[in-house]
Amino acid sequence: MIRPVPYVANMAAYPLAQIEVSPGKTLVSLSQNESLRPPSPMATKAAADAALATHLYPDPDCIALREGLAAHHRLNLDTILCGAGSLDLIGCIARSYAGPDDAILAPAHAYPFFRTAAQMAQARFDTCKEKDATVDVDALLNAVRADTRIVFVANPGNPTGTRIPNAEVRRLRAALHADILLVVDEAYGEFADHLDAPTFGMIAQGNTVVLRTFSKAYGLAGFRVGWGAFPPAILQQVRKVMNPNAMSAPAQAAAHAALLDHSYMRETCTQTAQLRDTAISRLRDAGFDVLQSHTNFLLIPFKGKAQALAADAALKAEGVVLRAQSGAGLPQALRMTVGKPDHMKHAVDHLIRWKQEHPT
Repeated sequence: MIRPVPYVANMAAYPLAQIEVSPGKTLVSLSQNESLRPPSPMATKAAADAALATHLYPDPDCIALREGLAAHHRLNLDTILCGAGSLDLIGCIARSYAGPDDAILAPAHAYPFFRTAAQMAQARFDTCKEKDATVDVDALLNAVRADTRIVFVANPGNPTGTRIPNAEVRRLRAALHADILLVVDEAYGEFADHLDAPTFGMIAQGNTVVLRTFSKAYGLAGFRVGWGAFPPAILQQVRKVMNPNAMSAPAQAAAHAALLDHSYMRETCTQTAQLRDTAISRLRDAGFDVLQSHTNFLLIPFKGKAQALAADAALKAEGVVLRAQSGAGLPQALRMTVGKPDHMKHAVDHLIRWKQEHPT
């Protein structure tokens, strides 16, 4: 029998959403942090036009998309790297800058793929406590070890939805040793850009990467388009381990067009925030201790794992699928993606009814 290499054999598979409901029930999936509406019509048209030439390889340099990003975010073209979703970039960064003798550090309730990326690099994965399910800069700094090579921070966080001010991110960078790479994952950044000054300027220091994606606010999850602002020297190394043709031509075209339709994206963020905050308010009024979110989802803590599992089962019996969070160290919580208004009302109504039936 052919055997995998030991470090792969010992890895746990990345946990995927379990989208299963009772027979006869209409599925309401609020589990995958997808956009509540389709992408800009400009994006779908651009993708359809590009599909007419898919007998040709895509542009490995993503020139048009990178030029659009550079203009929109006022960045130098040579600092922008695109990948097949931010997961692609996270994995490639880990493999490029950490190995078997190194450690990667992240907050305790950080995006679970950070751990997977560390395992793929055969690096040790360290975590530190958060404060009220929010990144704690001092705890991160205290958790740094002599072999720490990368610190991953998602801001806003997934699955918590919480965020720290960008000034705190800059304080973290200033206190870290210069030879530690700080990776700031801003997959949900567009939902919080109005709150703070951007962090892209941090890449000028040469040891910080800021990642973004088109999967969330732009509604292009199915196209797998991620990008990041990199110091050029780091970009050159990361690109060596990437598939040069990972992003299809229709995906590049769709992302570029979506970027140009800025008002559509902002409208999506506004609609999302309104539905999210209404759901949070209703659930809090019903007795749930829901965290304030700065993303397109909300985290709902229960009194314990048993209650979370019971609520999850009750919702699935009604066709509603949320996302359990044991993989992020929060077995007592469920994450609800912001979806269509009727789906949100349906899910929240059933949660409130469950709470009334299980008051303790």
